[in-house]
Amino acid sequence: MSNSFQDKTGAEVAVTFNETGRSYDIAVADGTVAGRAHFLPGPEAETERIFYHTVVDEEFGGRGLSKILVAEALDDSRERGVTVVPVCPLFVKKLQETGDDYAAQGGKHRSATGADLDIVKRQA
Repeated sequence: MSNSFQDKTGAEVAVTFNETGRSYDIAVADGTVAGRAHFLPGPEAETERIFYHTVVDEEFGGRGLSKILVAEALDDSRERGVTVVPVCPLFVKKLQETGDDYAAQGGKHRSATGADLDIVKRQA
């Protein structure tokens, strides 16, 4: 999965799924990775992703990259039939704002439990 978008400045950016790194990566036009949305497999490892940390490097701040990254991670998770478990505040906020629409489009998400937080503490 690799999709191209424009950030707030009009510059091309691309979001890719990094299975080995357990993240979605956003890269600027020259290929530099500017940020990542990190996840871990949930208790139902094959069907759940716990999104626990999203970061965009300071030098790329203010370009809307985190919003693109979160939206694309959610879209791809929906397309793959994966349940999203938001721990990262950016994912929590996005799903609070658009969770009903996400579910209406076939996306699955649930609130994080103590077991999910334990997974993050052990593995992150």
